[in-house]
Amino acid sequence: MPDAPADAPTVGPTLSEFQEARERVSAVIHQTPMETSSYLGGVLGVPVFLKCENLQRTGSYKIRGAYNRISRLTDEEKARGVVAASAGNHAQGVAFAARELGIKATIFMPLGVALPKLQATKDYGADVVLRGHTVSEPLRAAAEFARTTGAVLIPPFDHADVVAGQGTLGLEIFDQRPDVETVVVPIGGGGLISGVASALKQRAALEGRTVRVIGVQAANAAPYPVSLANGAPTEIAITPTIADGIAVARPGDLNFEIVSRYVDEVITVTDDDTAQALLVLLERAKLVVEPAGAVGVAAILSGKVAATGTTVVILSGGNIDPLMMERVISHGLAASERYLKLRIPLPDRPGQLARTAAIVAEANANVVEVLHTRHGSGLQISQVELELHIETRGPEHAEDVLARLRDEGFEPRIDF
Repeated sequence: MPDAPADAPTVGPTLSEFQEARERVSAVIHQTPMETSSYLGGVLGVPVFLKCENLQRTGSYKIRGAYNRISRLTDEEKARGVVAASAGNHAQGVAFAARELGIKATIFMPLGVALPKLQATKDYGADVVLRGHTVSEPLRAAAEFARTTGAVLIPPFDHADVVAGQGTLGLEIFDQRPDVETVVVPIGGGGLISGVASALKQRAALEGRTVRVIGVQAANAAPYPVSLANGAPTEIAITPTIADGIAVARPGDLNFEIVSRYVDEVITVTDDDTAQALLVLLERAKLVVEPAGAVGVAAILSGKVAATGTTVVILSGGNIDPLMMERVISHGLAASERYLKLRIPLPDRPGQLARTAAIVAEANANVVEVLHTRHGSGLQISQVELELHIETRGPEHAEDVLARLRDEGFEPRIDF
């Protein structure tokens, strides 16, 4: 998708509207840091910087669009209050913005919402109503609430004021890294990338140059590639993904129009890619990022982003449930072969467990869990099965452990 001609009409907010939004949201947001990533720079072969919206107030960029939209309501609309539906970041952004502006907020959230996100939304002063088990049910409930009470529904992405607010992030990136050539952005419904891409490209055009914008979706929830191929917003069936913050089945109408004009490429990453990215961010950058916020890093690590010059990756949020963090870390360790779950059939006689443990120890791997059973599927009557959970230093070390076991006559199977 090439840049639009200089004389083409603007789609969505104009540069002056982005600049006005920036003045409004400056009352409540932080200008988040731009951190150098030597590790990712080594992977990509060009300078790479992380735009840390995981350190933003409310833990994500969502406060930008929510505050810009709510602050532009009329006095009569503000008196009616606002309502939104969300499983996390949008809820917190709307609740915080409403509190700062002295407006009553009602937020519908699914019953299974993570406790930290639920508590944060309440702490920002919103009335929280739990409804249903998926985000679609709270969305319907919020729309009905708006219809019956007159409260103003604040959409998560498909509104010009929301897009303008999110686009303030693009202006920040340009100010912090004037030499930026590529920006990698997570995509759900498209509010963030439509704002960032439009603001960046309009700003860069003033200097007669371009900035490449790449969007990244979770492979299990990726309506944009299909929609762009079809030439219209297309709803897809999504399947579970750890990047639940961008698990949206259909692009927003306005967002799709802007993405079609200004975004150069949309790619997808797997949950394994994302889990490994979270580990890299924890270990190399010392940053806590939620899965949806790490998909841009996942795209670089998986080799799906081509190097063109100074690259900025947006870390869009850091609101991750500690229990989810534990699961994701385990998944990332397994995906990077630093954690092996092995099943090994053994002769049912004394000493086999000790012999196996000795081989693993001699390979300098650490056994963290053991299960010894006679009830594994496919076992002969004279066999038992040993299940070993082993920590390794990476793929080469893992292969060394497996090779040593095989050399001693064992037949280990990796169990994912």
